[in-house]
Amino acid sequence: MKKEYLTKEKYKELANELDWLQTARRQELADSLKDARSLGDLSENAEYHQAREDQANAEKRITDLEAILQNAVLIKDNNFDKVEVGASVTVRKKNSDEKVEYAIVGSHEVDMAQNKISTTSPLVQAMLGKKKGETFSFKSPRGVQDYTIIGIK
Repeated sequence: MKKEYLTKEKYKELANELDWLQTARRQELADSLKDARSLGDLSENAEYHQAREDQANAEKRITDLEAILQNAVLIKDNNFDKVEVGASVTVRKKNSDEKVEYAIVGSHEVDMAQNKISTTSPLVQAMLGKKKGETFSFKSPRGVQDYTIIGIK
């Protein structure tokens, strides 16, 4: 099974969503199905078909969340001396003064607006295990990119 790297906060968020889906949402969907069945002929009953689709989507999400939580590896807050999951890494592109800080997170917490990038991204794959001051390269759509690690926290 694939490891799912999660912060404690994200783990709790997903666990709460799972609990809601398994309790309140399932009951809502059961009530919707009951109401839709009472409308008559199921073969031409759009409300019934929509309720069945909603139920299937909820059950799929429940299955997905159970798998994610079962395979979760909680990211610990550490003092990092090398790039690993959970670290915040500041990098500088070769021949540039611009520095960018990225948070290395699991795939379920990616948020490019907040510079949270996944362990599966080519950039992260190239920098994993590197230490402050080390350089690394990775292949992007624009060609090979060279970076230096400025800081890790």
